[in-house]
Amino acid sequence: MTGALQRLLEITPAPHEPRRTDWGVTEESLGVGLPADYKQFIEIYGGSNWDDHLYVLEPGCPNDNYDLIAWARNQAEDLEGLWEFEKKPTELQDEGTRVIPWATTDNGECLYWLVRPGTEPDQWTVMLNEARGDRWEHFSLSCTRFLAGSLDGELRSGILSSLFPRPVHEFRRLGSV
Repeated sequence: MTGALQRLLEITPAPHEPRRTDWGVTEESLGVGLPADYKQFIEIYGGSNWDDHLYVLEPGCPNDNYDLIAWARNQAEDLEGLWEFEKKPTELQDEGTRVIPWATTDNGECLYWLVRPGTEPDQWTVMLNEARGDRWEHFSLSCTRFLAGSLDGELRSGILSSLFPRPVHEFRRLGSV
């Protein structure tokens, strides 16, 4: 278990029932492997809401609104259309580079993995795009390090709500609606 996952368990204890995911089907659908820390996170926490603001996407999430595979498909289409009108962030300029969403917020920001050719999934970093705007932030961290750093106040974003994180953390596993 990574240090970031251990820190998340200290911040918010895990639910009692682990999630089971068919990673082979998920990765085949996405066309890439996924980071080990994300897989461990999903098996421990599942699709989840943190401090009533940040939603971590899960493949096959019981709440269809937060299904990783559907989000990946939709965001890829949306971003291709967006690049016709807005300049791509510098990190996305290289041929074959793309982003895959792993979380969103109730304000509409989207958190992505930055996927570069030849970079292993465990080396992917985080890109954050503001809702209804062209600002992006890049964090040279894994998704679990980003989440743990955000929750414990070690990391600050100029895009995420100033009300996140909350002083007393809230965790909710996403269920069906």
